[in-house]
Amino acid sequence: MLRSPFLVFYSLLRHRHLIVQMSMQEVRARYSGSVLGIVWSFFNPLLQLTVYTFVFGYIFQARWGMATGDGGFASKLEFAVILFTGLILHSFFAECINRAPGLMQENANLVKRVVFPLEVLPWVAVGSALFHLAVGFCVLAIGIVVVFGTVHWTAILVVLPILSLLLIAVGATWFLASIGVFFRDIGQAMGPVTMILLFVSPILFPVDRLPETFRFLLLLNPLTIPVEQARAVLLWGELPNWLLLGQHFAVGLVIAWIGYYWFARTHKAFADVI
Repeated sequence: MLRSPFLVFYSLLRHRHLIVQMSMQEVRARYSGSVLGIVWSFFNPLLQLTVYTFVFGYIFQARWGMATGDGGFASKLEFAVILFTGLILHSFFAECINRAPGLMQENANLVKRVVFPLEVLPWVAVGSALFHLAVGFCVLAIGIVVVFGTVHWTAILVVLPILSLLLIAVGATWFLASIGVFFRDIGQAMGPVTMILLFVSPILFPVDRLPETFRFLLLLNPLTIPVEQARAVLLWGELPNWLLLGQHFAVGLVIAWIGYYWFARTHKAFADVI
């Protein structure tokens, strides 16, 4: 059974009710006790957007190749929407892999239960991150209407790059959750890794700003294709590049399967180590 790459979907479908329940419980627990509660999930991406827009839009006077305008306030808003599209996808991926190395330790009581399906825990972590991604897209939709005046019909296709990135995220979470049990230091490396992924991707700058000799390096970043294709369908009203998206999906499926395979082969030793 482990030889089938589609086993990653089998585990999701088999325990879907448990995954949804635990994911929402995690979201509620994160904001439990705070005055504003879940409203913070709206404020956090807005604050991040404001800071990056001020730094790159006003201080560094950054511009986007397909953006219009003369550099005035309207142009700054357009740049902010373009930037935010990439930031929310990066935040989703960063949340998954930053949390992954300590995931089993966080749920030590569940790890020691013989009958609990541990493979759902990475899905729960990804599900919680998906909630914040959905909130981010709600904020983004408002920004698109304000800045561009309309939402293109191609926006419905944004689920495709998200699904492609989700496969890589859950595969990396399975793998890192397992590795983190045996090598606790791996968690310390995730912060720098996510920062590198941010700055070595077309999130803060367009691809054409990078010399052609080095552009192939961007393809090594799992965020590059989802970010570019999400902008295409959301902001420019274009159809996605089906070839690039198909290749990215295939790679994501392989990574998800490898992560699940590794997790399934090692999870029996978790209880002894924890």
